[in-house]
Amino acid sequence: MFNRYALGRLKQGEMNKTETEYSQLLDLQLYAREILWYKFEGIKLRLADNTFYTPDYFLMLANGELECHEIKGHWEDDARVKIKVAASMFPFRFIALTKQAKKNGGGFKVEEF
Repeated sequence: MFNRYALGRLKQGEMNKTETEYSQLLDLQLYAREILWYKFEGIKLRLADNTFYTPDYFLMLANGELECHEIKGHWEDDARVKIKVAASMFPFRFIALTKQAKKNGGGFKVEEF
């Protein structure tokens, strides 16, 4: 069957390995009641005509605040621009988590916009 997606791209709604790893961390936070709810690709934000940003995770913290989490192995310039624009337009907290190599301690580097 012919694959219409570029190499490295998954169908909408499918998690890559890094996003799956992060969802396991979110499940632990749910169990600990640090967050109340999360959804993978749960919202789509309109930035301009024909320009949208879909955060990897949309979640509600235990205090009721809403956050958008973007999970990256590495950044492309357009993705960084979109999250910055979205953060300037919407009343949510935007957080990017970049996967760190095991040789650098592993885990995720956190950046807030």
